[in-house]
Amino acid sequence: MAASGIAPRILCIGIPVRDLTFRVEAVPERGSKANATHLAEICGGNALNAAITIARLGGRASFAGPMGDPGETSSGFILELMAAEGIETRHVVRMPGVSTPVSAIMIEPSGERTLTIYRDPALWTVKLPDAGQLLSDCQAVLVESRCAPFCTELCAEARRRGIAVIAGVDRAMALTDSLLTAASHLLFSSDQVRETAGVADDGEALKRLSGITPAFLATTRGPRGTLWLNERGELEETPALAVEAVDTLGAGDVFHGAFTLRLAEGGDIREALRFAATAAALKCTRHGGGLAAPQRIEIEELLREGPTAGL
Repeated sequence: MAASGIAPRILCIGIPVRDLTFRVEAVPERGSKANATHLAEICGGNALNAAITIARLGGRASFAGPMGDPGETSSGFILELMAAEGIETRHVVRMPGVSTPVSAIMIEPSGERTLTIYRDPALWTVKLPDAGQLLSDCQAVLVESRCAPFCTELCAEARRRGIAVIAGVDRAMALTDSLLTAASHLLFSSDQVRETAGVADDGEALKRLSGITPAFLATTRGPRGTLWLNERGELEETPALAVEAVDTLGAGDVFHGAFTLRLAEGGDIREALRFAATAAALKCTRHGGGLAAPQRIEIEELLREGPTAGL
């Protein structure tokens, strides 16, 4: 909890997705067919998965971003799940005639996932509500990097107000992307940090980006843990928990949500990274994307067991 004892309110900005997940023994070859052993219909999207995580871990999650036509099935399905998770949705913008994204995801026994997704190009024309409304009583902002075209100005205003802005980066960014400097914390995945920096090594990529942005920089590397730059510009590592992964879908988003919440509660960087790594590891041990995010008591029990804890 924050020092006041009141759970921090975190604004999550993103584009929700309706996910259809299929468990398969192996991804079928091109032009072939495969039978799935299980089908589930869940909600997804980077920021939404993070919002679910924040709410389950005791934070107050508020969501802003575009969704499809009020009459379509997908947006109604997602809003019902958001309400069930206790996520505030009054800042969601419904866009007439626009489709909410839908994805088809194949998950192998190792937990690795392969997906395809459709996002309506019109979603990026959304106009978010006034910054005063969105940032009122807000302790942190968590944003999907792909949403930079419609939220960078809001993120810059949040920084002017002293509010942390955490960007979850799951695709390469241009070095001129304004979100690189509008965010206070940039959390990359390994492939994306190397592609963004144009460097083949994670550590060297982080160091190159540190010359472009004053933001905190880290890259998540799955079972290899998290690599990050400390306040002296030195590389440090936060190990991942050893787990038997069955579903990696949404693990990075769970990491981002847990990191943001712990930071908003007053935790330091090292504490927030350990907390996030534990949350992501727990998620990987169960199916369900972001809906498999853990409860806080599960994380705290593992943290008490120490660095050798595993599942």
